[in-house]
Amino acid sequence: MTPIERKALPLPGGHNKVLLHSCCAPCSGEVMEAMLASGIDYTIFFYNPNIHPRKEYDLRKDENIRFAEKFGIPFIDADYDRDNWFARAKGMEHEPERGVRCTMCFDMRFERTALYAHEHGFPVITSSLGISRWKNMQQINESGVRAASRYPDLMYWEFNWRKGGGSARMIEISKRENFYQQEYCGCAYSLRDTNQQRKAAGRAPIQLGVLYYGAPDAEAGEGSV
Repeated sequence: MTPIERKALPLPGGHNKVLLHSCCAPCSGEVMEAMLASGIDYTIFFYNPNIHPRKEYDLRKDENIRFAEKFGIPFIDADYDRDNWFARAKGMEHEPERGVRCTMCFDMRFERTALYAHEHGFPVITSSLGISRWKNMQQINESGVRAASRYPDLMYWEFNWRKGGGSARMIEISKRENFYQQEYCGCAYSLRDTNQQRKAAGRAPIQLGVLYYGAPDAEAGEGSV
């Protein structure tokens, strides 16, 4: 593992309790360990109705639960209301990655996260989504701030989890834990577009539940993280 001298992470507003929206174990691994090192009291909120199909959703959720249990971190398993997600994505089926469909997706997930935080006494929310180099951090943060602004008692923590070696540490943790290595962002349209790109490049389509970090056939840098 890359040695990291971690500095204490100061939460906004002087708080010490966070609801962490997690998209998957690979993205949240570094975030979780960084907050643990700072003694932050946090709970994981897993709400990702965009992930398709159900097999992929369960693979990603189960990996996240496994890692949370390793450290005794509370894990909130929210609804998989994919019908609602598809309804909100109607008309955006052919929008590009990082476009308006992704904004809708982030908004939907953060709105539910913010509601849970408001109802259960969490003063701060944040997300592991921003650590991924495949994502637009500004787009994610704007959605998080927008969702938190609905409640006067809630803040969104805009922290750059990529800095200070965070991105490299994320991959190292994933290899150490042999996390499932997803090969597309998560939604049905991302899966469709990724397979089209692979076909054009002469590659085989994605096979769910096959690739794991640290395995001999795993490709460094591949996947959604």
